[in-house]
Amino acid sequence: MRRYLRFVPLALLLAVVLELAVFVGVGRAIGYGSAVLLGFAASLLGLVLLRREGMRAWRGFRASVQSRQPPGRQVTDGLVGLLGALLLAVPGLLSAAVGLLLLVPPVRRLARAGVQRATERRVSSMVAGDLFGPRTVRVRRGDAQPSAAADEPVVLDGAQAIEGEIVEPRQG
Repeated sequence: MRRYLRFVPLALLLAVVLELAVFVGVGRAIGYGSAVLLGFAASLLGLVLLRREGMRAWRGFRASVQSRQPPGRQVTDGLVGLLGALLLAVPGLLSAAVGLLLLVPPVRRLARAGVQRATERRVSSMVAGDLFGPRTVRVRRGDAQPSAAADEPVVLDGAQAIEGEIVEPRQG
């Protein structure tokens, strides 16, 4: 993690340069006054959506806790919505476009799945199970062949291992 922190100033500088380039391009296309108004309107929309997305995330979290369901899906969905609203609120046309994209349901589902996968990679399987619920495993009956080179199934603690695949729960 620490090795990535050295790139943060460079990434911020690149983001500022890209924002300025996009603003100049849009300003030339529709006029600088209109570009400023567009940026201002996007920031106002972002501020309004920040409150709405925050309340939505909180309600989803509370509902999942009250129904004794794992809160991970609601939390990640809320985080993606809050990030989208925050990017809209930050002055800049490029960040507003990315923020608006994160609020579109199909893109939001993709981002939520990415956040969930990244979280599952960084935490233990027990914590991931507590956050996102148990994994569903699809099992095929027959001989277990862990690799093409092995002729015999793997035996662990006297039990034969079976081949299977992890199936993600439906994202609805």
